[in-house]
Amino acid sequence: MIFNKETAKKTAEVLLQINAIKLQPDEPFTWASGWKSPIYCDNRIVLSYPLIRNYIREIMARHIEAHYGKIDVIAGVATGAIGIGALVADYLNLPFVYVRPEAKKHGRQNKIEGYIEHGQNVVVVEDLISTGKSSLNAVAALNEANVNVKGMVAIFSYGFDVANTNFKTAEVGLHTLSNYENLLEQALDTNYINREQQRVLANWNANPSNWSAE
Repeated sequence: MIFNKETAKKTAEVLLQINAIKLQPDEPFTWASGWKSPIYCDNRIVLSYPLIRNYIREIMARHIEAHYGKIDVIAGVATGAIGIGALVADYLNLPFVYVRPEAKKHGRQNKIEGYIEHGQNVVVVEDLISTGKSSLNAVAALNEANVNVKGMVAIFSYGFDVANTNFKTAEVGLHTLSNYENLLEQALDTNYINREQQRVLANWNANPSNWSAE
């Protein structure tokens, strides 16, 4: 679920402006999974643009205050959401932790870095949602630490059906600043893409694992 339409369009606009999101329906990227994709998203670039990172942290922080009640800790998902998660926690004057994809192989072998107590209320911050698997692994690690995960907020979601199913099955609420549908709408409105390219991009989103450039 997006925060609201205005935020979704504005977020899509700034992500396109700084090339955090690139759309190349005619020259698709290859993801690590092997999927061919007409979109590439790297929201870590946001951290290099103070005005944009401040916009994102404030929108996220205000949403958390308005929708999640009393929060004790903000948790970022490593590594992409460590930066923005820490900014949100700082804005809210809350403790911050981050969750590794797997426990360290040495030292204390932590999976959660930072101090957290049993029973604390936590909101998870993520930069990007694809299938949701890595994000929900972070939630599972927090659940194992016996904290109360109130929900997750993210900058952007591809809006895949598999992600919607995964979050529903895990019973984790997800809110995002923007998503694929609003990205395409904003890209078309600003002539970043044309209608034929929009059609190709929409077809990819409907079946990304079997898509090929047309």
